[in-house]
Amino acid sequence: MHPLLNIAIRAARRAGEVIVRSLNRLESLTVTSKGRNDFVSEVDRNAEQEIIGIIHRHYPDHAILAEESGRSGENDTVWIIDPLDGTTNFLHGFPTFAVSIACQQKGRLEHAVVYDPMLQELFTATRGSGAHLDNHRIRVSKQRTLEGALIATGFPFRANTRYMDAYLAMLKAAMQSTAGVRRPGAAALDLAYVAAGRTDGFWEIGLSPWDTAAGTLLIQEAGGRIGTLTGAEYCQGGDVVAGTPKVYAALLELFAPHVPDALRDS
Repeated sequence: MHPLLNIAIRAARRAGEVIVRSLNRLESLTVTSKGRNDFVSEVDRNAEQEIIGIIHRHYPDHAILAEESGRSGENDTVWIIDPLDGTTNFLHGFPTFAVSIACQQKGRLEHAVVYDPMLQELFTATRGSGAHLDNHRIRVSKQRTLEGALIATGFPFRANTRYMDAYLAMLKAAMQSTAGVRRPGAAALDLAYVAAGRTDGFWEIGLSPWDTAAGTLLIQEAGGRIGTLTGAEYCQGGDVVAGTPKVYAALLELFAPHVPDALRDS
């Protein structure tokens, strides 16, 4: 195992411990709002501090891009961190959330970890070495068409609600063309599930780099594809479509009539 991946795993597990220990005191947590329906708790911040602390004990010069504390440091190696993806789920005791950590070197994703502390499932990837779930190799599903496919999504929130009509048109089209659509509420896990073949595709509008960095590498190393709503290269942040190669292409075709002009160049 690569040393950087080993550190990411150690940090993700430690953050998971912080999160799980807090489940029995949800009502007493300090929670603040970053915007409409966008919350951050002391657990997000504590988990993030644990992750950064572990990384910097071993690599003090590495840069950080984290959801709660933002960007710090200048280095060719950048750690992209979401300490608790699915905060709203967590605050309601809804057991779908994850820790997401990616390591990017010279602008290229090299290592990824998505950790589900409730199921204790560890999704990992290193560029060129495949994607794994608890040390077992994973691949995207063999699904080739939308008919029979299970697709995951995330609802627009924050400023992205201005695209609600377009999103609902996409949702209607997906519901009419597939076996079903699921909205678990944690993008990092959504992408990990595509990589593991549990779902066949995923799309969402207006994500951030920490939501998707680890999941992007997982999907690529599992043989899937990921891009923007127009099929352009996905550069972390913004609008995303992912899936098996055939499902990815079919989703792009399905959504094409509904993509707002403002998102076509994003």
